[in-house]
Amino acid sequence: MTPHAPTSEVLEALLSNPPAGRTTLAWMMDRLGDRSFGIVLLLLALLGLLPGVSPVVGLLLLVPAVQMISGNHRPVFPRRVANRAFETQQLVRLIRRVIPVLRWLERFIRPRWTTPFQATKRVVGGVVFVLGMGLLTPVPFSNVPPAVMIGLIAFAYLEEDGVLLCAALAVTFIMLVAAAVVAWEALSAIGLARSLL
Repeated sequence: MTPHAPTSEVLEALLSNPPAGRTTLAWMMDRLGDRSFGIVLLLLALLGLLPGVSPVVGLLLLVPAVQMISGNHRPVFPRRVANRAFETQQLVRLIRRVIPVLRWLERFIRPRWTTPFQATKRVVGGVVFVLGMGLLTPVPFSNVPPAVMIGLIAFAYLEEDGVLLCAALAVTFIMLVAAAVVAWEALSAIGLARSLL
């Protein structure tokens, strides 16, 4: 059985021989293998924290989420997206900023309480799909809670930490129920206001 490599080491290996000049998402997916789903989710979650881009990130997240639900081996983006070139240095800078944070987190987050791989992938995909839809909401700062939870779930999935993953899924469930209650009360208030007019 191959020992589990920490995510920080996987990303460091990605930087060991990056293409000169420009690279593509397809190049990155080819080198990440079965870790590609988790790392794509993690990087998109970080981007989802930024104001103004969360709707685009939410749409992008739906692609790997659906493919995880379907049991795909790795994410496959539309050719136009996968082959769109961007500066290699942009990727290098992003990964170099993330690696120290991951190393610190890896002191506490590690493989434990192993969960069934395919079933876990499908559950994570379904939850990320729902949270990704939440990033489409045009309300200031509404992108932060789902983006944080996607990042936490992605990291727990990457590190095969079943304890953290179950905790993150439980918090997500509570958060979604609370959001549903608030939405229901808002709709009820709107309906009541209309009936009074």
